[in-house]
Amino acid sequence: MLNDIRAFLFEALEAVPAVLFAITLHEYFHGLAAYFLGDDTAKRAGRLTLNPLKHLDPFGTLALIIFHFGWARPVPVNFWKLKHLRRDMVIVSLAGPISNLVAGFVTEFIYLKTGLFLYARYAPLFSFPTVISNPYLSYLSDTVSLFILINYVLFIFNLIPIPPLDGSKVLDAFLPNKYMNWVLKYEIYGTIILLVLILFGVVNVILGPSLNWLIGNAAYIFMMK
Repeated sequence: MLNDIRAFLFEALEAVPAVLFAITLHEYFHGLAAYFLGDDTAKRAGRLTLNPLKHLDPFGTLALIIFHFGWARPVPVNFWKLKHLRRDMVIVSLAGPISNLVAGFVTEFIYLKTGLFLYARYAPLFSFPTVISNPYLSYLSDTVSLFILINYVLFIFNLIPIPPLDGSKVLDAFLPNKYMNWVLKYEIYGTIILLVLILFGVVNVILGPSLNWLIGNAAYIFMMK
């Protein structure tokens, strides 16, 4: 029991920096995209920053650490300020998930090419043998591994087309005005639906295969001679 608690605390210690960097990237790029497209709401709110403390949502961060999916405090965006509403709505909505995908790819490439995966202990992403033992490099390896995983989770999770996730905003941009306004009006019920899907494991059914495919194919490409 004590060993289980220690392992959990150690993994939480590894997950904290991974979570902070991943959600900060996600929210920052939402705000940055909106800023370049005409909406300075995030900048005026002090959210156009890489300071993780500005983006934390306590429950969402805790969920990311424990369950490896969660959420940050959304960056405020006034879509009506955007120069081209529907087009820019899609760009702003996708900026966060795509930043996580790019961060995951780049980090996984470095992780594999440097051989850092050989030091993984608690959170190995790959089935390679861990033959080298070093407590400091093991901590770094596990943290980087979790950073890759959480970035991919944020990418996939946020593309689910249920409010208030980014995928729903992309879907809204392609709806006729009357349906778009209806969806925005009843967005709060999407949150309830999403929580139910999470509690009943439906989200895991989506995340599991998608993560395996993404991580495995990226690893295959990066490890090719």
